[in-house]
Amino acid sequence: MTSIKTLLLAGMAVSALLTAGAVQAETINGALALAYQSSPDLNAQRASLRATDEQVPRAKSGYLPRLNASSSLGKANSVFYSGSVGGQTSDYYTTPRSVGVTVTQNLYNGSRTETQVETAEKGVLAARAGLRAAEQQVLLNGATQYMNVVRDEAVVKLRIANIDVLKEQLRQTQDRFNVGEVTRTDVAQVEAQLAAADADVSSAVANLESSKATYQQVIGVVPSNLAEAEPVAKRLPLAVADALKAADSEHPQLVAARLSIDIAEAQVRLVEGEFKPQVDVQGTASQSWDSKFPDDNGHDFRVLGQVSMPLYDAGEISARARAAKETLGQRQMEADSVRAQIRAGVAAAWSQYETAVARVKSAKAQIDAATIALNGVQEEAKVGQRTTLDVLISDQNLLAARVNLVTAQRDRVVSSYQVLSAVGRLSAASLGLQVAAYDPAPHYEATKGRITGTDKTQ
Repeated sequence: MTSIKTLLLAGMAVSALLTAGAVQAETINGALALAYQSSPDLNAQRASLRATDEQVPRAKSGYLPRLNASSSLGKANSVFYSGSVGGQTSDYYTTPRSVGVTVTQNLYNGSRTETQVETAEKGVLAARAGLRAAEQQVLLNGATQYMNVVRDEAVVKLRIANIDVLKEQLRQTQDRFNVGEVTRTDVAQVEAQLAAADADVSSAVANLESSKATYQQVIGVVPSNLAEAEPVAKRLPLAVADALKAADSEHPQLVAARLSIDIAEAQVRLVEGEFKPQVDVQGTASQSWDSKFPDDNGHDFRVLGQVSMPLYDAGEISARARAAKETLGQRQMEADSVRAQIRAGVAAAWSQYETAVARVKSAKAQIDAATIALNGVQEEAKVGQRTTLDVLISDQNLLAARVNLVTAQRDRVVSSYQVLSAVGRLSAASLGLQVAAYDPAPHYEATKGRITGTDKTQ
């Protein structure tokens, strides 16, 4: 009775451990959430975006007045000679000092300030697109490495299980050899296959350790008890035409390329604005003491209008204007190239996903057929119609089919994420990750009108 009770308690304990393991299994969304939060590449891109935000208040400073203060303090010795006969010499020692304030306000500069603000704002949008592209890359890398570990763990299990099967087959073949049913050659064939299986296990374990190391680099933690993952098929466009249309409007690299055209156009206007006049108004106020004679003092107040315009600059501005136009043409051609690359990437990713889906079906059918074939060969071998080699070949065919299925399942999941990335929709929000998505808007709103302070905007 005690023995039965002990076995029941042990069974309950094992069941509890298995249940706890299932609850604590790491999911692909959990791993991607960790990568989203801890990726140094993504955090660096966020910091770069925040730095780009600062270009907007820098450009807007052109609308504001410039206020400068000045002061001077020194010692002076002034000697004056009268020009008449018997003139006198005057020798003065003074401490000249002064303070002053200058205010300068630009009234017109050929619309360069407006253009600089426009350029800065477009630069922020381009940087945000760059952040989305970086987010896509981090999440795609995370999904890929997650599935690599899942695949390699499954392959290791299959290889180890194959060794157990071959050991049992070796035992049976040895027994049959002992009673004279098979030859020594049959035993040697199984032994050779078992040695090859041992080598395959070592190779599979090495691949798994490599995948785990890369997983830790990308996700930030050591992989533990990874759960199976499904493709993100429900989040994909219905057809490749829909995917191409979505990529044309949503892919962050293409968005950034088009914004770069706008920035290049603004740069042309900015350089051409240098040909136009600049109008400033300047006010100064100063107070001085001991400027010429001991104990003298005076003040000066001025308001001046200043107009400046280049008449001839030896061709320097013209050269920069021509270069800016060539850069604009370059950006237009680069955008066309990016669009073509993205469309090709969408088509390739879609094809790979469809191929992977078909491979999963084929691998399952292959396993069913290989299982039937192995069972038949084993039965025929018992009555002497098949050799040990035939059994080994059938067994390895089944193993290869199972490995093919594991690989095809991995490729199906990864290729679905690749399609989502190629379209431009791979993000923490689109995947529904349980993580606070980074929002660049609050920092931009707090920064764009800031005119003082050197502390980072919170």
